[in-house]
Amino acid sequence: MRDKKKRFVVKEEQSLGFGAVQIVVDTETGVNYLLTIDTGVSGLTPLLDRNGAVVIDTVLPE
Repeated sequence: MRDKKKRFVVKEEQSLGFGAVQIVVDTETGVNYLLTIDTGVSGLTPLLDRNGAVVIDTVLPE
């Protein structure tokens, strides 16, 4: 069986007390997402640059 490439990879992670923030990249589209993880509450949203545009990686992680 072939190894399947992961669709989402964690690009960066930072711990914040009882929670964490991760930047997750979609390896098919290059879109970066901000994932917040906390005790009981989590959220996911596209990561935006200073102009309000979605951050897209042109070189995708393998």
